[in-house]
Amino acid sequence: MTKGTTSMGKRQSVKSHGLCRRCNKRSWHYQKQSCASCGFPLAKTRTAFSSFHFNWGAKAKRRTTTGTGRMRSLKYVSRRFKNGFREGTVAKKAPASA
Repeated sequence: MTKGTTSMGKRQSVKSHGLCRRCNKRSWHYQKQSCASCGFPLAKTRTAFSSFHFNWGAKAKRRTTTGTGRMRSLKYVSRRFKNGFREGTVAKKAPASA
């Protein structure tokens, strides 16, 4: 038996990575219990650590930056800023033009 090329072809049975719950890539490491792609279960996604700080990751920034998702609370901030972040009040009626 050789230790080189012929043995390499037999490495099919053991899987080290499976599907990640957050990014759905086959990057979830079974033993480490972490995703190699997005960093799950960490709160911040891994893209924020790696390619966002370098220009070679410009496409990765474009895919995952603010505005590419739902922006559940951030999309209302500009409107609330315009009105002075008022809460619990009713807006004043605009004067009727005659």
